[in-house]
Amino acid sequence: MRDFACPSCGHQLAFENSLCLRCNTRIGFDPESVTLVAIVEDAQRPSDGEVPADAFRLCDNMHLARCNWIVRVDEDASGPALCPSCALTRTRPTDDDTAALDAFAEAEAAKRRLLVELTELRLPVVSRDEDPESGLAFDLLSSRDRPVTTGHASGVITLDLAEGDDAHREQLRVAMAEPYRTLLGHFRHEIGHYYQSVLVASDESRARFVELFGDPEEDYRAALDRYYADGPVAGWADIHVSAYASMHPAEDWAETFAHYLHLRDTLDTAAEFGLAPARTSLDRRRVEPGEFDRLIESWLPLAWSLNMLNRSMGRPDLYPFVLAPAVLDKMRFVHARIADPPAPGGADPVSGRAEAASSR
Repeated sequence: MRDFACPSCGHQLAFENSLCLRCNTRIGFDPESVTLVAIVEDAQRPSDGEVPADAFRLCDNMHLARCNWIVRVDEDASGPALCPSCALTRTRPTDDDTAALDAFAEAEAAKRRLLVELTELRLPVVSRDEDPESGLAFDLLSSRDRPVTTGHASGVITLDLAEGDDAHREQLRVAMAEPYRTLLGHFRHEIGHYYQSVLVASDESRARFVELFGDPEEDYRAALDRYYADGPVAGWADIHVSAYASMHPAEDWAETFAHYLHLRDTLDTAAEFGLAPARTSLDRRRVEPGEFDRLIESWLPLAWSLNMLNRSMGRPDLYPFVLAPAVLDKMRFVHARIADPPAPGGADPVSGRAEAASSR
């Protein structure tokens, strides 16, 4: 994530800011320029970093989802004016479920961060309106009255909003012997399932997928039952980024994809704030096939230092994972597919197997 500043006074701002506390300028995130802009009243000629208030305003989910993204003013439009991120949410909690609405706002904040990274990696984000069969949509659901399974099916990502409760999430993390569990981590994992169908579309890429991850047509239900009955395969750390990745090839891809996003975003943020050498600041608008080695060479010492900083605060390691050579080969494949995505319209439809391959 970038280091933002107020366009009016230069005060340092966070990605989530909707107001500059130094000069009281209204601030909004512009998804087109991927930066924070000042919303200026009565501006005849807005300067760089400013937009006129008569043409732009904050998303209608500003209060409900604490959304600070801007939308164009359209006096003729009917219904709420939603930003590109909020428009992808298909289902949310009811207005009377106040506890879930708090968690909903936390989930939307994580989703916005995810979508910025996807934008900067130039990954296609196709909505359900554009592709009713397999376009992307989010069902952010309360499990107050009925069970909700976090997962992915045909482009629809479902999240149990109870994951926004720290105590609930930590209880599940411990019960499932996971070293890491966050809302953003869930989104990165589930979007990985979505991009498996988008990025692994050619015969050549499918063959390489099978070579690295295994057969994605393997019976998912049988693999799931086996994993929860017997645990991860012996020696899983030598070939998988996490224990859960050993459950099924589709989960291995999704976990690897999520970790690629973890690494890239953390490394970019560290470079922005001077915590990593400037050479590690990657070109966000262009992913080069040959830059993967540079990314890993920069990531390993950074991860070590971040873990040591956490230990200095009495906290667990920030990145408690080991990237074995086989895992790096898989991550290199993810990187290569992002660097060379299929042409628009060239992606395979999401298969029935991919629908099943996502439940946690």
